[in-house]
Amino acid sequence: MKQLTKAEEELMQIMWDLGPCTVAAMRDYIAEQQGQAKPPHSTVSTIVRILEEKKFVGHKAYGRTYEYFPLVSKDQYGKQSLRKLVNDYFAGSAAGLVSTLVQGNDLNLQDLSKLMTELDEDN
Repeated sequence: MKQLTKAEEELMQIMWDLGPCTVAAMRDYIAEQQGQAKPPHSTVSTIVRILEEKKFVGHKAYGRTYEYFPLVSKDQYGKQSLRKLVNDYFAGSAAGLVSTLVQGNDLNLQDLSKLMTELDEDN
């Protein structure tokens, strides 16, 4: 699975939130949820076509209107991104990632204990 640019990932987040939607709906969502002006239709449309080329998005045509939908789930992409993060920044060590989170106070001992309990239950 390919990595997405920031703009591509932002549009995927919108499609994961909205489900099947049009470019117009994505533009409206950006304006409403992110408090920004609507981006140009051509910009959103171009990014969506790139996502189609990368096999992240599919579409259905209704006349001249296209409805786009994710082909890759948020969970699938999240797992792949996390694996890449661990490999690129922690030499493939998940323990290194967890250690960094604990040291940076991003993961407290109670959360770590809960995580360890869940892992024990899975094995």
